[in-house]
Amino acid sequence: MPDRTASMTAHTKAVEQIRESYAAIPQDAAPRLAKATTNLFRFRTPTKTAALSARDLDQVIQVDPASMTAEVQGMTTYENLVDATLPYGLMPYVVPQLKTITLGGAVTGLGIESTSFARGLPHESVEELEILTGDGRVVVARAEGEHADLFRAFPNSYGTLGYALRIRIKLLPVKPFVRLTHIRFADADKCMLTMHEICESRVHDGEPVDFVDGTYFGPNEMYVTVGTFSDRAPYTSDYTGMRIYYQSIRNRSRDWLTIRDYLWRWDTDWFWCSRAFGVQQPLVRSLVPRRLLRSDVYRKLVGLDQRYGLTARVDRWRGNPVQESVIQDVEVPVERGAEFLDFFQRQVGMTPVWMCPLKAATEWSLYPLEPGRLYVNFGFWGMVPLPRGQFDGYYNRLIEHAVHRLDGHKSLYSTSFYEREEFWRLYNGDAYWPVKRAYDPGERLLDLYDKCVRGR
Repeated sequence: MPDRTASMTAHTKAVEQIRESYAAIPQDAAPRLAKATTNLFRFRTPTKTAALSARDLDQVIQVDPASMTAEVQGMTTYENLVDATLPYGLMPYVVPQLKTITLGGAVTGLGIESTSFARGLPHESVEELEILTGDGRVVVARAEGEHADLFRAFPNSYGTLGYALRIRIKLLPVKPFVRLTHIRFADADKCMLTMHEICESRVHDGEPVDFVDGTYFGPNEMYVTVGTFSDRAPYTSDYTGMRIYYQSIRNRSRDWLTIRDYLWRWDTDWFWCSRAFGVQQPLVRSLVPRRLLRSDVYRKLVGLDQRYGLTARVDRWRGNPVQESVIQDVEVPVERGAEFLDFFQRQVGMTPVWMCPLKAATEWSLYPLEPGRLYVNFGFWGMVPLPRGQFDGYYNRLIEHAVHRLDGHKSLYSTSFYEREEFWRLYNGDAYWPVKRAYDPGERLLDLYDKCVRGR
């Protein structure tokens, strides 16, 4: 790891470069952060934009094992951060599932994983944010002090208040291995109840629990997976080649992974979405290099498909019904989780569904989850045939209405269909607009509704 002085010198140069890039963007063009990869799923055609260069803002500045903190640049991927922290026996509080999610993206958007039942969302481990604001300033925001309003509003602002340049986060100690236990249920109410009990006690079968998530395969088959750190393992499984992690959940009740393989267990097959590309077929899989079995490769293929309409053309040629892209993550209180699964099975019918419990320690302005209340994130990603006479957005609107009827919230990384007034009520426009006016008075950046719903 380079010494902090040298890293900060390089960081200062990179900050100056992005400030100059921002200042050079025409006033009538909305800045768009230039990124090598993206994990967003908004494919609507934007209005006039200009790329904002973030060159050289993708490094780990320092890992401090004494204070158990890391200082990173905003475009640093979690893959690179984990590679920097694990040699010290440390990991971020929450490591989102996909390798190319960036620290800045997870903080200004939302990230989640199986430590979220105890550690909340990625922004809850942030101690300090250096931000390029909409009016071109570079400010340092903390939970207390001059820019505390920006610090609280930054999560779920999706780059509409500014861009994270440098982030200091807290880290957790880890052990070399994770022991997994997959608990099967045939009843959603019992599944949610058990998940709730495990998350509250942080114990299962007398052993401490460090990770909790779940997988729904159907109304009669779902699993809660608990993970516990271990110094030793009798064996370790490898799901980066021919074997597929989510399929193993149904075939074994106990498993062992190295900590690194556990953190990236979902990335190799993009949960289960790689099946759309045929790479879960043994023959195809044997021909694909391991280095290409990863989420960012699949995401690029989806982008090409959206651009050229390849799947739609094939469906028309085969006479298949028009399909709607249903790619969402939603949070529902755990006590309403079985209701959501019942709705989703009847109205949408897509499986599998990922289930990840989370609990926020405090309230954050733009994503008002009730502090101390356990929610379950339901993640589902795929295509669903539209009923005759229905149009694109049919399923996504049904899901939006159901989520908010159940006192939940929906992440904004994908398509949304809210009316403006409803959107600002759900995502706390009363808190957003004073911060927007303070740090982007000229509205150089899109506002949250225009970016996340209108897709401008």
